Amino acid sequence: MALSRVCWARAALWGSAVTPGPHVTRKLQLVRCGLAWGAPRSSKLHLSPKADVKSLISYVVAKTKVINGKYHRFLGRHFPRFYVMYTIFMKGLQMLWADAKKARRIKTNMWKHNIEFHQLPYREMEHLRQFRRDVTKCLFLGIISIPPFANYLVFLLMYLFPRQLLIQHFWTPKQQIDFLDIYHALRKRSHPEILCYLEKVIPLVSDAGLRGHMTELCTKIQHGTHPAVHDILALRECFSNHPLGMKQLHALQMKALSRAMLLTPYLPSFLLRYRLKTHTIVIHQLDRALAKLGIGQLSSQEVKSACYLRGLNSTHIAEERCRAWLGEWLQISCSLKEAELSLLLHNVVLLSVNYTGTGR
Repeated sequence: MALSRVCWARAALWGSAVTPGPHVTRKLQLVRCGLAWGAPRSSKLHLSPKADVKSLISYVVAKTKVINGKYHRFLGRHFPRFYVMYTIFMKGLQMLWADAKKARRIKTNMWKHNIEFHQLPYREMEHLRQFRRDVTKCLFLGIISIPPFANYLVFLLMYLFPRQLLIQHFWTPKQQIDFLDIYHALRKRSHPEILCYLEKVIPLVSDAGLRGHMTELCTKIQHGTHPAVHDILALRECFSNHPLGMKQLHALQMKALSRAMLLTPYLPSFLLRYRLKTHTIVIHQLDRALAKLGIGQLSSQEVKSACYLRGLNSTHIAEERCRAWLGEWLQISCSLKEAELSLLLHNVVLLSVNYTGTGR
């Protein structure tokens, strides 16, 4: 019996003419179906480890956004003033982080291509200059928050003295206008002192023609007249050496000029001279890069920021007037050599003190 079953199975597998029984035929059909379709699949779908991680991350991010939205709505309903401060603070951190990444990208490009600061395009030069000032201000906060539990005091100080301790990223729109007005008022306090010193040194000018030009310029400014570009450039020789060259400036004059440039005046004379010279050279380099770019390529905010840096309170002046004033500044700056940069330093007062719209 067993031998006959084996013979029938062999005959079915090798195509024998002998017809197998129905039981054997059914088994052979099942075997053939199994070979054709393979092993039975599991009903569950298994993802790869990477897909599992991505789905988990997306789930966590979605839940975090939902929770963050609920938290913002809770603060907005129950603590509206705190919510405004919180929003400004978070946006300020984001802008500061974006500035840091851009500054790092610029510095990396400078290192790779062996580029100096004065060879950069205008916008990259201005970004690095402003970022350095912002980092210096933030560094002071970092130092005073080092002692244990001092960070709580730092938050209180930032709330009480935002103008002195925070950069513009953390100011409200109203604070930006108010604080810029305050800073310009501090600059204007030094203008009479600077002009008075210019009048005092007129007798020290050896050339009679230059003395006459200097007297005429001081008289115009005292009578509220805005000087022309050629009136200022006519005095460039006086500011290249004695008595108004960068190396011949007295300590009191350097302190007044430091206040006009929004630099601290509470430093020794040699540091004041170094800071004024460095700051003026940077502005001169910015002016050359801006002249290559063209004033017309600047946005309204960039024009107003450029004017404010150079001594004009542009927050209350129309954009067209700001562009005209900046054009006059560039005519003077691009005509000066490095030895004549003392004139550019005094130009912060000479060109801005009587300009239309600066009465505030």
